Amino acid sequence: MKKPLFSLAIATLLSAALTTTVSAQAMMTPGTVMVGGEAMYPNKNIVANAVNSKDHTTLVAAVKAAGLVETLQGKGPFTVFAPVNDAFENLPAGTVETLLKPENKATLTKVLTYHVIAGNMTADKLMSAIKAGKGKASLKTVSGGTLVASMNGAHNVVLTDESGNTASISTYDVMQSNGVIHVIDKVLLPK
Repeated sequence: MKKPLFSLAIATLLSAALTTTVSAQAMMTPGTVMVGGEAMYPNKNIVANAVNSKDHTTLVAAVKAAGLVETLQGKGPFTVFAPVNDAFENLPAGTVETLLKPENKATLTKVLTYHVIAGNMTADKLMSAIKAGKGKASLKTVSGGTLVASMNGAHNVVLTDESGNTASISTYDVMQSNGVIHVIDKVLLPK
């Protein structure tokens, strides 16, 4: 009876050691950030990292439905404001399902590209632009719309869409090989 318990204990310890080693390696890689329970490696592109985040499954499904995978795997650089799953769930009932229909691909593409700006806009650059703009920075999105960045406190950047809705950045500077992701808590909508 002791031998099976001992074997189970050894297997459990080895499993824990392997998990700790993998997590430690992820944390030792400079620039690696944990998002959705997974390591986001700075040597991978936006899509390669996003598909691993459990917090961004809806966003990834939308990017695939809009046909933007190839674009977001491109050279960039891009800055992506990435809404978490809860942000999509907080939209009015049926919104996500409607946007994912093939006949609404143009609208979905506009919504998604409204969350992307050209260039590599790190948190420091965002905050500097806000300071230079005396409290506000206007950001031109890939969709052609505008987001306004401002500060809520000393270190919290808030984005305001063209309808006055706001989203807060919860995780900054998730560096990618082709840009940067900032995780946000709301879906921003163009007019």
